[in-house]
Amino acid sequence: MNKDVIIALDFPTRQETLDFLGQFTGRKPFVKIGMELFYAEGPQVVRDIKAMGHRIFLDLKLHDIPNTVKRAMAVLSRLDVDMVNLHAAGASAMMRAALEGLTRPDGTRPLLIAVTQLTSTDAAALKEELLIDVPMEETVLRYAQNAAKSGLDGVVCSPLEAAGVKAACGPAFLTVTPGIRFADGDAGDQKRIMTPERAGQSGSDYIVVGRPITQAADPAAAYARCVREFLGQ
Repeated sequence: MNKDVIIALDFPTRQETLDFLGQFTGRKPFVKIGMELFYAEGPQVVRDIKAMGHRIFLDLKLHDIPNTVKRAMAVLSRLDVDMVNLHAAGASAMMRAALEGLTRPDGTRPLLIAVTQLTSTDAAALKEELLIDVPMEETVLRYAQNAAKSGLDGVVCSPLEAAGVKAACGPAFLTVTPGIRFADGDAGDQKRIMTPERAGQSGSDYIVVGRPITQAADPAAAYARCVREFLGQ
C-alpha cells in the first residue's frame, strides 16, 4: 500500500465541493467525504466525485449495535468507495459484523478501518469525561489490537500513536492519521497534531488534511507541498 495524502472535503454543499476539486487539474487527490457533506447531499455526491476519478474515504464513523452496522455497511458497499470507517469503541462483535456487511457477494470490499480516539480528545478528557484511566497510547493500542483481531485493515489514530500501532499490529496494518498541520500553520481545534514530514517518518500510511489545504490561498499548491513533505520528496 502506497502512502498518500487524503484531502478532507469539509464543505456544506456539492457545488462548493466540485468548485474546490476543479482546482486540481493534474493528479486527482484521494479525498475524504465526511458527515457534513454526506448528510447535506446524500449518496449522489459520492457517486459524482467517484465519477471524476477520485479515490474516496467515506468517513461516517458508524457506531451502533452489530446488526444495524452490518446492514448499513452493506448499503455503503454499493457506493464503490475505497475506504470506510467505524468506531472501535463499538467493540469486536460490531467490527466483525461490519466486515461481513461490507463484503460484496464477489468477495470484494472497501478498506475498513476503526477510529481509536479522536485527535480532538486529550488525556484530560479521556480520564475526566470518558472515565478511561489508562494512558491515551495504551487505549489506542488496545483498540487497534481489537480491530486487527476482528479482521479490519487498520485504524484512524493520531500520528503520535502510529508507530506504536505498527509495532503492536504489524507493518501491513494501516494507520490513517488526521491532526496534520504545517509547521507554520494554526493547530485549530486539534490537540494531538504533527507536521506532514514528521507523520511520514512516524509510521503514518495516510494523512488526512483539511483546513491547511481547503482554506489555503492556493489549495493545489498546499496539497503539492503536503505530498512532498509527507513523502520526503
